[in-house]
Amino acid sequence: MRNTWTSSIFISLIFFISKIQAEPIYLDYQASTPVDPRVFETMVPYFTKEFGNPHSTTHIYGIRAHKAVEQARAEIAKIINAQPEEIIFTSGATEANNLAILGACRALKHLGKNEIISVSTEHKSVLEPLQALKREGFKIIILPVQKNGLLRLEDLVNALSSKTILVSVMAANNEIGVLQPIKEISKLAQQYGALFHTDAAQAYGKIPIDVVEDGIDLLSISGHKIYGPKGVGALYIKKGVTVLPLSYGGGQERNLRPGTLPTPLCVGLGEASRIAYEKMQLESQKLITLRNKLLALLQENLPDIILNGDLKARLPGNINISIKGVDGRLLLSRLTGIAASVGSACTSANIDVSYVIQALDPEEALPPANLRISLGRYTTEHDVDQAASEIIKVVKSLREKYPKGGRRSCLTNIQHLNK
Repeated sequence: MRNTWTSSIFISLIFFISKIQAEPIYLDYQASTPVDPRVFETMVPYFTKEFGNPHSTTHIYGIRAHKAVEQARAEIAKIINAQPEEIIFTSGATEANNLAILGACRALKHLGKNEIISVSTEHKSVLEPLQALKREGFKIIILPVQKNGLLRLEDLVNALSSKTILVSVMAANNEIGVLQPIKEISKLAQQYGALFHTDAAQAYGKIPIDVVEDGIDLLSISGHKIYGPKGVGALYIKKGVTVLPLSYGGGQERNLRPGTLPTPLCVGLGEASRIAYEKMQLESQKLITLRNKLLALLQENLPDIILNGDLKARLPGNINISIKGVDGRLLLSRLTGIAASVGSACTSANIDVSYVIQALDPEEALPPANLRISLGRYTTEHDVDQAASEIIKVVKSLREKYPKGGRRSCLTNIQHLNK
């Protein structure tokens, strides 16, 4: 009885302490964003009152759901200057990338074209479908990037040929935030009659994109990157472009993606797109100001940090730095006051190198710690000051305590594993 009573008191105490402790400052907006309250409010009725199937348009419940989905489709199209009928709902950007790449290339294989060009820093939801196509007989050409993370256009020119079926280059990188020159890339692809696809999951709603002006044939987006719900995204397919489905069983979404659409999620993505379209310029200016302040504080107080990727051609809220003289595992364990993405070149069992960071300079020895900070809609100047203070304090402390970078340096681990 006494043990039970003691356990109850202990559990209650832990719960109370957890409540009064401050949450870490969220600086991982490129990983995911919170649902904007305005978006959530718009979604709620479609879970309960407006529960109709959007494909059952023989009665009022289905008609209202259908209208809501089509309104959302129009909002998504508006932000990229597309037509609503060119928007296909998916479960997210990963599915959209797979549908775009696999579907378009398989649809056009009969033309005798079999070469696909992409970039070494693409998201794995692009690189892995390309590997699947390689096993089907397609030739995959992966181009390197420069030290600033940008594709060298001359490399693309040299790789293009009459056999090129698709060029896929992301608009904004998910790790280092660099913005590729997609308009110039699409023009080059068009000269060889190739389709151009861009993974715009990180760019959509944050920077201007015009599928007409930019010459985009296929474009992928995701809801949870723009303060919408998880589990929904979309693929823009230019009118006239042929794509084969990846699954079968219904005629929904132009026979490309069968299954009942999740009305609340579609509505949420539409509302998130509407808000992003209205607030894009103001939010961009705010994030650039906060980003530049945070980067300046870090550079002024911490020698031997490297900014990964081009500073100008960059998402407004992204900072990605490599930190010399610090073990990534130790950095992760000490940064308790902020929530950011910490990548380490070393782990206890193996070498875990970010292929994106490595691609910037394959010959360069990587610093043992890499930190991605991504600011967002709810980041404040106070957050930036607090984050800078903690990062500076922790890095200095680790450098003093472990002057060689940690208990075992990266080099030691690499030598051990290579024996």
